Amino acid sequence: MNDASNTQPAAVPATPSGFRGTAPAVPGDAAPQADAPTLLVKIFGRDRPGLTAGLFEVLAGFGVDVVDIEQVVTRGRIVLCALVTVPPGRDSDGALRVTVHTWAESMKMQAEIISGVGDNRPRGRGRSYVTVLGHPLTAASTAALTALITGSGGNIDRIFRLAKYPVTAVEFAVSGADHTELRSALSVGAAAHGVDVAVVPAGLQRRAQRLVVMDVDSTLIQDEVIELFAAFAGCEEQVAEVTAAAMRGELDFEQSLHARVRLLAGLDASAVDKVRAQVRLTPGARTLVRTLKRLGYQVGVVSGGFTQVTDDLKERLGLDFAAANTLEIVDGRLTGRVVGPIVDRAGKARLLREFAQQAGVPLSQSVAIGDGANDLDMLNTAGLGVAFNAKPVVRAAADTAVNVPFLDTVLYLLGITREEIEAADETDGATASQG
Repeated sequence: MNDASNTQPAAVPATPSGFRGTAPAVPGDAAPQADAPTLLVKIFGRDRPGLTAGLFEVLAGFGVDVVDIEQVVTRGRIVLCALVTVPPGRDSDGALRVTVHTWAESMKMQAEIISGVGDNRPRGRGRSYVTVLGHPLTAASTAALTALITGSGGNIDRIFRLAKYPVTAVEFAVSGADHTELRSALSVGAAAHGVDVAVVPAGLQRRAQRLVVMDVDSTLIQDEVIELFAAFAGCEEQVAEVTAAAMRGELDFEQSLHARVRLLAGLDASAVDKVRAQVRLTPGARTLVRTLKRLGYQVGVVSGGFTQVTDDLKERLGLDFAAANTLEIVDGRLTGRVVGPIVDRAGKARLLREFAQQAGVPLSQSVAIGDGANDLDMLNTAGLGVAFNAKPVVRAAADTAVNVPFLDTVLYLLGITREEIEAADETDGATASQG
């Protein structure tokens, strides 16, 4: 990476012309001069230290002002663009061109200089971030999705890679398209091409503190907890059949819960510790929670499972909130009943609202993640609902779907890059093996 990496404005999205910004204002002007003449100076070739400093040393000799600057380095190749004012003096423009080309040739680079008036055209109204996850991300799927953006009236202002593994994650900054229409069009395209797409509004709210609430079974963990209990009770097949029907939305959750728990009657309470030991976190679960907590997010779980497991997960992962059903235990054995209010489909949405109120976070800044039909109300209540390896009915209703087996890919939907995650892990001494 060349020496401009410390100064390039990474948060300033570029337009297809290469830049976003405003022409320099004359002191005292109420607004930038839209018709000021400018030069677009572009160099490209093999990256090496000193290129950025060298180019601007050349430009400094002509007394120009920098209106905008952008650079991209891909596989050791740099494209560096500077939008500058036209140098003063009748012959300075031509001299600048000759000097820049001569310098570029000496550095074994190519240069292009284009005259123009003013800065870029204004960005269109309606700004969104479109995050695409591919495993792999093919040229065909990229072509289809970008065509859908255009067809929705959107313009791609900038493209930025968030991650190259375990999935390829790319973010498109889009303007000019209605957010709802864009999301609708891309959700259909994503399903047809086997990629995951999330569309979120641009703005400061994307960087605000948030609340993230997850389902537990088959989301935060790989297992269905009641099936782990059922294995010890010798009724695994019967319980699994009822669970599958409930997750498909074919059975009332509360009725199915009572039916399954009744099958556990008489099981020794020692099974609780055995089940806790068998629970397997979903790949990326620790990374997701660890990264969110570093960012100041509050994180919770709501489960149709049992507090005997979720309380342990809360302690292990340092979660802020946890709610689930509670298995009744009397004289060291499960009674086949649950005690307290049932955490069902409506209960999950209610708990999300309660957690948001306790966290001091508006619902619009909440993220919910789940996989089953009993998560639907929670997903629809949150500002962003993410269907994680979900049933078809859930994928169809959620804001976005993630269909790869890595829970930390949800971070990419929030604009967090893999490099940022790994850098923070390295600083704190965390390792990838921690998941």
